[in-house]
Amino acid sequence: MPKFHPHVLRDYALIADGERGAVVSPRGDIVWLCAPRWDCDAVFATLIGGAGVYAVTPAHTFVWGGYYEEGTLIWRSRWITVSGLTECREALAFPGDRERVVLLRRIIARDCPAEVEVTLDLRAGFGKHGLRTVKHHDQGGRDVWTGRAGDLHVRWSGEVSGARVRRAGGVSVLAMKLTVPAGQSRDIVLEVSAEPLRDVPGEPDQLWRATEDRWADAAPPLDAVVAPRDARQAQVVLRGLTSSGGGMVAAATTSLPERAEEGRNYDYRYAWIRDQVYAGRAAAAAGAFPLLDDAVRFICGRLHEDGPKLAPAYTVDGGRVPDQRDLDLPGYPGGFDLVGNWVNKQFQLDALGESLLLLAAAGSQDRLDSDSRKAAEIAADAIARRWREPDAGIWEIDNQAWTHSRLICAAGLRAAARHCTTEPQASGWSALADAIVADTAANAVHPTGRWQRSPGDPELDAALLMPAIRGAVPADDPRTAETLRAYLAELTQDGYAYRFRHDQRPLDEAEGAFLLCGFVVALALQQQGQDLEAARWFERNRAAFGSPGLYAEEYDVAERQLRGNLPQAFVHAMVLECAARLAAPWHDQ
Repeated sequence: MPKFHPHVLRDYALIADGERGAVVSPRGDIVWLCAPRWDCDAVFATLIGGAGVYAVTPAHTFVWGGYYEEGTLIWRSRWITVSGLTECREALAFPGDRERVVLLRRIIARDCPAEVEVTLDLRAGFGKHGLRTVKHHDQGGRDVWTGRAGDLHVRWSGEVSGARVRRAGGVSVLAMKLTVPAGQSRDIVLEVSAEPLRDVPGEPDQLWRATEDRWADAAPPLDAVVAPRDARQAQVVLRGLTSSGGGMVAAATTSLPERAEEGRNYDYRYAWIRDQVYAGRAAAAAGAFPLLDDAVRFICGRLHEDGPKLAPAYTVDGGRVPDQRDLDLPGYPGGFDLVGNWVNKQFQLDALGESLLLLAAAGSQDRLDSDSRKAAEIAADAIARRWREPDAGIWEIDNQAWTHSRLICAAGLRAAARHCTTEPQASGWSALADAIVADTAANAVHPTGRWQRSPGDPELDAALLMPAIRGAVPADDPRTAETLRAYLAELTQDGYAYRFRHDQRPLDEAEGAFLLCGFVVALALQQQGQDLEAARWFERNRAAFGSPGLYAEEYDVAERQLRGNLPQAFVHAMVLECAARLAAPWHDQ
């Protein structure tokens, strides 16, 4: 068995700086990092069966724990050994430089000497290119190792004088044993850059202080929310996934399977319009306005560039998502590896409606400028042109006239008419919303009086709860209440929610509970005045996180395990939105 074998997903932590993220295991090995940016090739790919790892691991038997420093993505691994307590403080210097990774690690000996084994095995290109031209020298009065891996420049500094080069399969691996006296600490700093590193290494204390200060500015405590600690941490995760250009990746990873051997593996290192809107609306509800402004900036840029051809997802720079292709790697157990995403070939109508909902939320907070209002016009005009077209829908499957897609467009038009424009344009947008709702009602209402998925699909879907929550139809519309009643009866189980019925198998055999849907149920119940039930759903689903407090897309109820890529941004967004909205009666919002 390899030394750095994978763990269950619930045990992994994430450190991130907005431009990339690193996944840390309980053992202290960094098993995933793409460099220099989110959608670049990985330099540490052990998580998905590739080569490359950066480990700081106790030299003796230990049990593991860890936590985030409050309001940050600074992670502390804590190991109890037979001798005492050892910690490793870990962070990506924040905010991140677009072209340079700066990864900070501080080994702390609490009540006894800390003995750790350190391995730096950096492999660019998902394991293809190991370290070469490795040199040890003095740079600016500091011990430094430098090298190249593919086209990347690497520098390792700090307490690294004891490292030795070990040759493995024709590449260089740096390894050392480090002993830290009781009550002291030692720093090591790894830099990976697309450009030559001609400056001197940063001083660790200064890098740590700057990172702490910037996190304090980026994620202040939230007022008037329930579960304030978790709400703030959700805000922190969303900020860590958001680049300097405003684009927020859906998750830090690729290819982590939703269900073993089912073939549902995807690359989520891109910015989905819908996810970005969910994060921005949650930020508006909670008063986390920098996140809201980032989302508006990114969405407006895409609308101005692409208009009615708005794509469902982009790179965080606003570029095209690359075509999907396989990687020749073993994969995380139960899955297989790929990069790129077939979403680049889809049309998702609801993205236009969601964009209007985001801009309306910003408008309600007086945070729109002239370019943003023009972007709202672009989105509304695109809906007018395209709302009758079939689309791939929220779950990205076959093209149909999805009820959710159309009604979300109506919701966006109604909200934008109130907050993004003035008469007579507002009346025109409201009239278009009325026409969309009327047409959808004529073709997609089930004989029982609830909404159905599409004119050709009479089944239920969690997405059908969203239009009423967002204002497409009133809360007291009989179709709203009947849809919620039927959904709770048919697509929920033991306090968890499922998207739709795939086939005749029991719900939890087809896929995991979909955490986004559980939080949507909480909002739908609150809208119906069932505050206690809403709180129960929120608490039930809020507890479905891993040890570090991160959420994946799905939750395996029987095994109490996370499934899918990590961390899933839209789940953290819904945690934040629910925490804000459940703090006050629905009619006050």
